[in-house]
Amino acid sequence: MATIRRNIEYLNKTFGDYRSELINYSQTYFPNTYTDFSETSPGMMFIEQAAYVGDVLSFYLDNQVQENFLQYARQTSNLYDLSYMYGYKPKVTGLASVDLSFYQLIPSIISSSGADDIFIPDYNYALRIAETTSASTNSGLTFTIEDPVDFSVSNSLDTTEVSIAQVSNNNPSYYLLKKKRNALSGAVSSIDFSFDEPQDFPTVLINDSNIGGIIDCFDSNGREWYEVDYLGQELVFDGIKNTNVNDPNNYQDSDNAPYLLQTKQVQRRFNTRFLSTNTLQLQFGSGNPYDTDESIIPNPMNVGLGLPFERDKLTTAYSPTNFIFTNTYGIAPSNTTLTVRYLTGGGAAANVESGTLTVVDDTNIVFINPDLSNTSLANQIFNSISSNNPLAADGGMDGDTVEEIRQNSIGNFQNQLRTVTTQDYLVRALSMPSNFN
Repeated sequence: MATIRRNIEYLNKTFGDYRSELINYSQTYFPNTYTDFSETSPGMMFIEQAAYVGDVLSFYLDNQVQENFLQYARQTSNLYDLSYMYGYKPKVTGLASVDLSFYQLIPSIISSSGADDIFIPDYNYALRIAETTSASTNSGLTFTIEDPVDFSVSNSLDTTEVSIAQVSNNNPSYYLLKKKRNALSGAVSSIDFSFDEPQDFPTVLINDSNIGGIIDCFDSNGREWYEVDYLGQELVFDGIKNTNVNDPNNYQDSDNAPYLLQTKQVQRRFNTRFLSTNTLQLQFGSGNPYDTDESIIPNPMNVGLGLPFERDKLTTAYSPTNFIFTNTYGIAPSNTTLTVRYLTGGGAAANVESGTLTVVDDTNIVFINPDLSNTSLANQIFNSISSNNPLAADGGMDGDTVEEIRQNSIGNFQNQLRTVTTQDYLVRALSMPSNFN
């Protein structure tokens, strides 16, 4: 039987186009089979149902194709996936920062020097404020400090300002101590994840609003897990105190950076990515620490020898922050519980006015000297702790809009963190944490 060739139109996409083409097709190829194309005929019911199905399928096909392109995608989950493919990390909130001043009263004590008595602060009553301590406004906006405060220590990198607070019989009876710390808008939240048998690339989810970032992650054995940009990254930047003990050859007693930058190879690591504005995914490695890693630094013993087993890395693309190709992708957690601390908050509302961060959380504030005999005086000193922000906070912003995700992703793909010119290196150096500058 000969094959009948039909003239089929493939350009129709709407309900009306499908309906008209189906009617034309029936009139052309079945002129005597069916002739009633009135609106109330049963045949038109089937034709319009077929046109309806075609219109719906065409809509979903166009929508799925559109969602594959960064310029046209509208669904948040697809935009996030595409932005990560371009190397850009969407922001769901922007944390504001502010210089926060902490104050405490301290009693005076007599220090005999020759014939005259000299009054000095009694640092036995000095307080220590732990890291991640918060100060908030009366309306409940919270800021968290990054570094601890020790009022008993003062040096060129961490000055304690001392002033007379109260005078009795022409002699100082109380002093006022002041220290400054940088604080970020947001409250510290914590969540635990339990793991049993090891799995390849396990993932866990943090469901919360306005997640500003991960503070730290420790397992039940006290071992730290490090956040990396991608699981193949084995080297992380670490800082050690810039002291003569840590660096006797280069240390100078001057206004040097308080920390020295160094790299550290870590197996316990994870990376993060937002799946939506309220969901942050943490992914861990494959769980096999015995796979062989390959260093791509050329070895002159086997490069360019013209032999079959020579190693040629001239065309290899690599990151200047990591010279290792790895097959392990980190260790997967097993038979342990991970405790993850993260910041929540920020937004444009976090740009608070000056003089508003006055409510200190004293949960993690202790005396340097725990053995104080004068309990009444100790309580008075403890209750004197206070905080204030001389300047308004800035930097707080709401999360990326749909259009900002598009534009930032395209811009990030263009620059790719390259450092070529002097200005590139200057920007990269100034972008490091302040304790390395």
